[in-house]
Amino acid sequence: MADRATIARPYARAAFAHAQASKDLAAWSKLLGSAAVGTADSRVSRLIGNPHVTGEELVDLLDGLSGKSGGEGGRNFLRALAENRRLTLLPHIAAHFEILRAEVENVVDVEII
Repeated sequence: MADRATIARPYARAAFAHAQASKDLAAWSKLLGSAAVGTADSRVSRLIGNPHVTGEELVDLLDGLSGKSGGEGGRNFLRALAENRRLTLLPHIAAHFEILRAEVENVVDVEII
């Protein structure tokens, strides 16, 4: 089976394409980063596999963490992840999104010693 990063890559590219087309990279970055932190929290991760918690409830929770910064497009993206049981990939999706964003914005991480 493919590893998580490989599975997450197409989702990150789709999110990036939408964010770039709508000229909203910063908002999407905030949405994905906040949602990724949320899914990494043990309290939220237990909800993701819980059959008593609907996908829409998870979308509400994760979208709320970012202050609904991704707008309706971001909410739809989270909904698609929930429907396909891919919410646990959010940390990988967010990381790859940031790589794509840095390339487009010509940003490089440096370490000053």
